[in-house]
Amino acid sequence: MPDSDRFIRQQELVPREVIADVTATVIGVGAIGRQVALQLAAVGVPRLQLIDFDAVDASNVTTQGFGNADIGHQKVDAAADAVRWISPDIEIDLIEDRYRPQTEIGQAVFCCVDSISARAAIWRSASRRCRFWADGRMLGEVIRVLSVADVVGRDHYTTTLFSQSGALAGRCTARSTIYTAIANSIYMSGKREGSRKGYNVGRKHGRRRRW
Repeated sequence: MPDSDRFIRQQELVPREVIADVTATVIGVGAIGRQVALQLAAVGVPRLQLIDFDAVDASNVTTQGFGNADIGHQKVDAAADAVRWISPDIEIDLIEDRYRPQTEIGQAVFCCVDSISARAAIWRSASRRCRFWADGRMLGEVIRVLSVADVVGRDHYTTTLFSQSGALAGRCTARSTIYTAIANSIYMSGKREGSRKGYNVGRKHGRRRRW
């Protein structure tokens, strides 16, 4: 099938010319980040940057979508292999490390880390260097997606950040489900405009806290 035919059914939603020059940076390639990378490859993003310091362990097969053959490999390498299976010609830059303030990033940044304190630190460094920002938050069967693409969005997003002690509590064995991660990634990769409130989907368990 010619490459031009691959995108024919999404042309009006994601015009090729709009994303032709985009480099998308995914920070954190776990349950959400791996799925976001796959979705971005599927819609035709030409350049992808994956940032994560961690390696795949056995529990990640159930909760994050990695395969048994990925166990022991770096998450960025395993995710890149899956991305190339979808889009063989995509350019991929792999950073096997934590995100650092001096790290060069793309125009679109997808923040998929697992703590609010990490999000806040990355936002302080990256917010003025990207045109689009998407943040996916998940706990068990609960997701929240926020995006920023304009000044109003930037101002609102800072109000969603708080101290780690105020984060929604949850059992470590209920923090990640693959079907919730897939839903989260679809929201994140499908959002093209700024959002003041983001999406809240699912059920909140226990006492109400910020997330």
